[in-house]
Amino acid sequence: MLSAIGLDEGQESAYRALVALGAAEVPDLAHRLTLPVPQTERALRHLERHGLAAQSSARPGRWVAAPPGVALGALLTQQRHELEQAELAAVLLAEEYRAEAAEPDVHDLVEVVTGASAVAHRFLQLQLGAVEEVCALVSGRPQVMNGSENEAEERAAGRGVEYRVVIEREVLSLPSGLREASTALGRGERIRVTEQVPAKLVIADRSLAMVPLTARTAEPAALVVHASGLLESLMGLFEAVWREALPLRLGADGMLDAEGGGPDATDLEILSLLLVGMTDASVAKHLELGLRTVQRRVKGLMETAGVTTRMQLGWHAYERGWVAR
Repeated sequence: MLSAIGLDEGQESAYRALVALGAAEVPDLAHRLTLPVPQTERALRHLERHGLAAQSSARPGRWVAAPPGVALGALLTQQRHELEQAELAAVLLAEEYRAEAAEPDVHDLVEVVTGASAVAHRFLQLQLGAVEEVCALVSGRPQVMNGSENEAEERAAGRGVEYRVVIEREVLSLPSGLREASTALGRGERIRVTEQVPAKLVIADRSLAMVPLTARTAEPAALVVHASGLLESLMGLFEAVWREALPLRLGADGMLDAEGGGPDATDLEILSLLLVGMTDASVAKHLELGLRTVQRRVKGLMETAGVTTRMQLGWHAYERGWVAR
């Protein structure tokens, strides 16, 4: 937990033990930590350099902990200052880069990354650098660039980055497919299912995309596309696939609904009554449901259909055969 301020596990344990004891001699502290005495001494010296511990002036050989509120507060303040300086340097470098690349050459808009480790590292950077949204098309064919197996997805989602992912139905039949999909849904990701995606694709913040190259070579490779007309086309491709795919959801029992989240019998009754002109309140009364239940189900149908208005929902319901003419 304190690794962000430069403490490793042993040093943090030593400081926590000192805080709990108030003061301790090296052999006693080493015994408590189940560490060799020399390693414990090194940890204490490190804490001393950071102002977290000091040797007692009254009893030589005895170490005391500095008050956490003061000592850790000072380190955190220093860390924030260094981060602010690094952020300022990044902003200045970005401005310099934009000034130099106001009219980038065509070859600067696309880069080829080769080698399994290089592709995996670039994919990690893409997700960890995302601020708002990551969009992805995932196929059932195993490749180096596999978002479901990359811990960066969980870390980015934990920072509030939204995920919209379309997976091929074949992905759910993989050994860990259902489990990983359930985990992703549980942390708030939006997943849709389709029979086949046109290409494997990841886009971060609509400004950077990554596409694996499928050339018949032994060495994996991927294409990284920067902001350009090509990137806009890739974003358009994703949105088109997203609109046609069916949502994947966790059911009321917590189990994964792997059938695409189509309407159930109650949904179809609600749709039919709305299409004949009844209001939400009238539908709720007629079906003996709560008004909020009806509205929630209608919202769910709109998400399933990938539409934003009820008029679009009616057309989509007819096109999909959910209701008769």
